[in-house]
Amino acid sequence: MRETSILMVGAGRMAEAVLSGLVKDRHPSLKKITMTNRSDRERLHELEKKYGTAVSDDWTAEVSGHDVIFLAAPPGVHGSLLRELAEKVDRQLVITVAAGIDAAYMEERLPEGTPVCWIMPNTAAQIGKSISTYTCGRYVTEENREVINLILEAIGASEELTEQQVHDLTAVTGSAPAFVYAFVEAMEEAAVENGVTPEQARELVVKMLSGSAAMLEAGYAPDDLRKQVASPGGSTAAGLEVLKERNYHETIKAAVKATNAHARSQG
Repeated sequence: MRETSILMVGAGRMAEAVLSGLVKDRHPSLKKITMTNRSDRERLHELEKKYGTAVSDDWTAEVSGHDVIFLAAPPGVHGSLLRELAEKVDRQLVITVAAGIDAAYMEERLPEGTPVCWIMPNTAAQIGKSISTYTCGRYVTEENREVINLILEAIGASEELTEQQVHDLTAVTGSAPAFVYAFVEAMEEAAVENGVTPEQARELVVKMLSGSAAMLEAGYAPDDLRKQVASPGGSTAAGLEVLKERNYHETIKAAVKATNAHARSQG
């Protein structure tokens, strides 16, 4: 892999998660990372001090000096962002982590031949544990892929999918952690209502969730695990019956559909 420099447009949590992973791994071919943010100079100084990265409050002035343009801005500003970028970019690889902003959307707004990639990580990227889905545009080369893989490996595991599949799985891999955290909040509230402290509730629920995830990672099927816990006519079965009566599965699937529909509307 040849020497590569990355310009990060946006300095929010996901940008910092990627920056943190790249700095930690520090691939010998990674020459420079520049963080940019037009509205929050204090944030840039914070990242500069913490990671030793270069910073700038004028990303357009930095484009020509970088091989990769990494867009970590909200979906709603990508239209104007890409219009500005189209006047500056010259065959650099352009990557976005914005929901709904797919490869076709970027290719339509950038000069023909511009290699693009759409990555959908999740919040666990902050600790290098994301499961990211991604899809590449028509002009991505093997050399581009080396850089894409470098970024993906810095934040966790990944799966290359079709553009449509990334859209359809935005909720399942990208947004679903929020659904899990909402479940955790409810379980903690239930525990506190039964007399334990908030700290005890957090430990009990987190350890339960961690163990449950470990069983799945070990290869057990969720329906088999559910049956192991819920014997017919038992206490757990009574709880599951309430979830069934309240359309638990359909509610989760409806949340997935709503998330995906909203993400598509951003493009």
